[in-house]
Amino acid sequence: MSTEDNDLQLEFLDHVAIRVADLEISANWYEKVLGLKRYQLPEWGAFPIFMLSGKSGVALFPADLNDPKLDSNSRNIKIDHFAFNVTNENFEKAKQHYSKLDIEFDFQDHHYFHSIYTKDPDGHKVELTTIVVDEDTFYN
Repeated sequence: MSTEDNDLQLEFLDHVAIRVADLEISANWYEKVLGLKRYQLPEWGAFPIFMLSGKSGVALFPADLNDPKLDSNSRNIKIDHFAFNVTNENFEKAKQHYSKLDIEFDFQDHHYFHSIYTKDPDGHKVELTTIVVDEDTFYN
């Protein structure tokens, strides 16, 4: 199916839902490390806890720790990582912020983008990415 056959246009990635061992530890991590704002509404009960930047973010749900554990290094079908886009300036600020918090991260040069990867308390791989070429040329 070509794009001409589909006039549906997505606005933005709303959220990624993840299962976590401890809702409070994870909510605090996403707030402290990424500066996400917490939305925990009484109509929803104890969960999910949405951690958002603008209209994008993660929804935290409790994990069932009695379920069999999946190998986090597996390259089988699963979500490998999720990414938040930041400006070049905020990319540099994030590297300094991670260092100040003594959080390990991995820098990768993807030619068109630069990215840093880290893991949250449950081992989810979280990427911050920034475009390093002309945005209008790349996305056109």
